[in-house]
Amino acid sequence: DSVQEVLLNNDLIKELVEVAKDTALLHGLLLRTKESPYSSEVVSYIPFTLFPTPVPRDLFQQALQVQTLFNQLVDKISRDSCFLEEALAGPIKVDMFTARLFQIYRTVQQEACAQSIALCLNRSDYMLDLRPDRNATLKQIEINTIAASFGGLASRTPDVHRHILKVAGLPEHSKRVLDNNPAAGLASALAKAWELYGSVKAVVMFLVEDIQRNIFDHRCIENELWKRNIPVIRRRFSDVFKTGLLDQDKKLFVDGKEVAIVYFRHGYMPDNYTEQSWEVRLMMERSQAVKCPDIGTQLAGTKKVQQVLAQPGVLERFFPNEPEAVARIRATFAGLYTMDIGEEGDRTVAMALANPEKFVLKPQREGGGNNIYGEEICRVLQEKSERVAYILMDKVNPQPSRNYLLRHGSPVKLATCLSELGIFGAHIRLGTDVVWNQCAGHLLRTKSAEYADGGVAVGVAVLDNPFLV
Repeated sequence: DSVQEVLLNNDLIKELVEVAKDTALLHGLLLRTKESPYSSEVVSYIPFTLFPTPVPRDLFQQALQVQTLFNQLVDKISRDSCFLEEALAGPIKVDMFTARLFQIYRTVQQEACAQSIALCLNRSDYMLDLRPDRNATLKQIEINTIAASFGGLASRTPDVHRHILKVAGLPEHSKRVLDNNPAAGLASALAKAWELYGSVKAVVMFLVEDIQRNIFDHRCIENELWKRNIPVIRRRFSDVFKTGLLDQDKKLFVDGKEVAIVYFRHGYMPDNYTEQSWEVRLMMERSQAVKCPDIGTQLAGTKKVQQVLAQPGVLERFFPNEPEAVARIRATFAGLYTMDIGEEGDRTVAMALANPEKFVLKPQREGGGNNIYGEEICRVLQEKSERVAYILMDKVNPQPSRNYLLRHGSPVKLATCLSELGIFGAHIRLGTDVVWNQCAGHLLRTKSAEYADGGVAVGVAVLDNPFLV
């Protein structure tokens, strides 16, 4: 009730909005502006909510507790070439991006493995599905196994929301905003992998794009590594093409520097690649450098793999004689349906065409803004030969909340919002031995309910914090 009173107090809201913007800048919640994407000469605050958003404590804990199982699952899938080949048989026939990734995976599998250290930094994303009895359940939307973002800036948001709540006269509420430092959690795993690589002169290379408005998210993790005296460089595909090489032992050198880890913050969308980029990706995959992720781990995060995992008996392949682990993972799955050519795929299509508003059509893409909804599903499904590039998923019915979304240059107004919870995971395997398996922190993103899809990077969602209830 006290929060509702604040939400409706227009004079107080005006004051809090200015406090919030200044506090965000003070705590480094920064974003390069659209007008200055190549330089940090002009920056603003990254979009965020004025208040933290209520999240049921039991569902939040469920998401945290299942994360280490998802870490294990992704690692096991990445090494199971037979499973990946079977699962992706349909998409690689019609989706050239997935096909090129799989071609590299197959090539590397046929060669002697140059590196026994496997590092995965992932983020499993969930929404709370409101059932007819008004109880909510945790449902996984996707798992991001490459370039999982906002671990850096999510580490800065708790202090901002705590301060806003105090200024709003709600100091007791500020205590319910959790500590959260995924920047340190992710950097710790990178540091461990660097240590296992075994060369103090070797660098961690962030593989980045030309335009990086979200550079401060990178810098948070980068600075955590420098604190540990681990050298970091930032390079693009084009830079590695010009100066990268493998020596006779398959060690990767870029600009004369030995690379211990290639940390991909780029390379997850088709337009990230030129033919030169594909050559570079193959060279890096063949190298002794630790890849975060390697190509198998990236493929393990595809939507088709997500759908196949939901089929009866598939999880048991990866967790034999572990029924509790299987049950905990499966409890987070929404309805997922194949679009393969055949009777089962035909039934999926008929189901989607009959009630398109109940489903989401998902391509094999990352980065937000790719999903298809409503009547647009019907249009896409007219092309039968292309349907295997997609999977169908039950549309989650989330519990809406009310909040103010602060975005540079946009008017501030009370909006009906939907939120998505992300849990960061970190996993390291050395040969067959797991040496690191941790939950590395959390992320909450919130968007206006008028938008069906899209994350922070595409300008739809904003950063948030869970307020446990």
